[in-house]
Amino acid sequence: MRVLLDTHALLWWLVDSERLSVTARHVIADEAHHIMVSAASAWEIATKFRIGRLPDGESAAFDIAGQVASQGFEALAIDVADAERAGHLPGPHRDPFDRMLIAQALARGLAVVSVDDVFDNHGVIRLW
Repeated sequence: MRVLLDTHALLWWLVDSERLSVTARHVIADEAHHIMVSAASAWEIATKFRIGRLPDGESAAFDIAGQVASQGFEALAIDVADAERAGHLPGPHRDPFDRMLIAQALARGLAVVSVDDVFDNHGVIRLW
C-alpha cells in the first residue's frame, strides 16, 4: 500500500508517541508499505516551529529531510498541478497544509495516515 503521512503522524512516529494509534503504528512499521512524506509537512513543521507552535520540534524542524530518509520514507515534492488541485478543492476547510495533502493523495491514489477526519470529506482513504 502507498501511504502519505499527515504531519502529526510523522511527528508522533518520530518521537514514538502514544498518541499514534495502533493501526497507524502498524501501517507505518510494515515494510511492505511505501510511506511518503509531503514537502507540505516539511513546510508545516518548519513554520510551526518558527512561530512557536512546535516548541519541542527543533530536531525535526532543522533536518526534516534527514528524519524522513532515516526512516526509509520517501519525500513527496509539490508540483504546480498539486498546487492548482489544492486551491480548487471544495469546502470551507482553510488549512493549506491539509488541502495540499488531500490534493496529493487524490492525484496519486494514496491512503493518508491521520487522526483528522477532514480527509474523509474529500474521498481520501484515511487510516487511523
